[in-house]
Amino acid sequence: MTPILPGATLGMMGGGQLGRMFVHAAQRLGYFTAVLDPDPHSPAGCVSHHHVQTGYSDAQGLAQLAALSAAVTTEFENVPADALQSLAAQRPVAPSAGAVAIAQDRIEEKAHFSACAATSGVPCAPYAVLQTQAQLQAAPANLLPGILKTARMGYDGKGQVRVATPAELARAWSELGQVPCVLEKMLPLKAECSVLVARGWDGQVVSYPPQRNVHVDGILAITHAYGGCLPAELAARARAATEAIAAQIDYVGLLCVEFFVLDGGAGADTLVVNEMAPRPHNSGHYTLDACDFSQFDLQVHALTGLPLPTPRQHSPALMLNLLGDVWFDAQGQLRTPDWAGVLALPGAHLHLYGKTEARRGRKMGHLTFTGAELSGVLSSAREAARRLGLPGLESLG
Repeated sequence: MTPILPGATLGMMGGGQLGRMFVHAAQRLGYFTAVLDPDPHSPAGCVSHHHVQTGYSDAQGLAQLAALSAAVTTEFENVPADALQSLAAQRPVAPSAGAVAIAQDRIEEKAHFSACAATSGVPCAPYAVLQTQAQLQAAPANLLPGILKTARMGYDGKGQVRVATPAELARAWSELGQVPCVLEKMLPLKAECSVLVARGWDGQVVSYPPQRNVHVDGILAITHAYGGCLPAELAARARAATEAIAAQIDYVGLLCVEFFVLDGGAGADTLVVNEMAPRPHNSGHYTLDACDFSQFDLQVHALTGLPLPTPRQHSPALMLNLLGDVWFDAQGQLRTPDWAGVLALPGAHLHLYGKTEARRGRKMGHLTFTGAELSGVLSSAREAARRLGLPGLESLG
């Protein structure tokens, strides 16, 4: 593709915090931006040159975004794939509608990972598809205990139920409305990690070292990003597998793939691929402060056909996710978090997303700590987590 140079307008489907950070990265390079999102107060829409305030399937809104933009990307995987397909008939769109459609449906996603296993070297967890009563009755007993996951619209722990017996499985499927699901075998989980990869229109690929993630109640709480956070051999396999998963579908854009690290007991730990996000990812936010090129910089470069720089991490980093819970005290009353105390800590970088209402479980921002020495980074992060009442403290040592 002929590179789209600064001065052009780049389109973004979705107005959340990921879109906001893309807009900032694009504007820093000299691009104009246009955001399509129905929320008049969307974080990305509020900072963009243009805000097309319509639904994601609105034909008139899509036509307006296409008219404004030289190329279009997305900030979340639940944008309708057919809307992206419509835009792609007029403008370059990355990631493609096909790639987004795979990530929107766990059944398709599992099939993709299974097809990639021969080249990626990393399988997905054993699973079964449940779409009918017959498939429910035929679900293999060796998948229990397991996790029943809705095929669509499941994220941050939503649409997931742990089941231990056939009776619990039947009840959970009924409670989920008997929508298409996958039953995934529960495995001896030791850790979780993710890999960010950027792939250009010409197939050029760059990636970041894997980061180790800590989830609480299905939502990312802490990301560890520094040398030694994962065994080197395991990290190399995760990185190679992510690049293979992207290449299998000729992916263009920024992709995150999440993995489970399984306890190998006396033997070596193993990897299992969990899911992919066709966009920048919460676990990659540390790149804004710890790397010379952030995940959003790479998203801009990949979309526009600019050369993809190999990112370099210059500091060890630890990222703390800030949910709306931080804005409530022990009695459930709204409060202002102790930002002054937190920002007095060495290496603190606070990112708030411009959301006007704090709600429990809502992603409001993140806090990254960097420093010359890992010990100092961990010390500052522990103190910040204590001041803010954040979960996952045990992972900070």
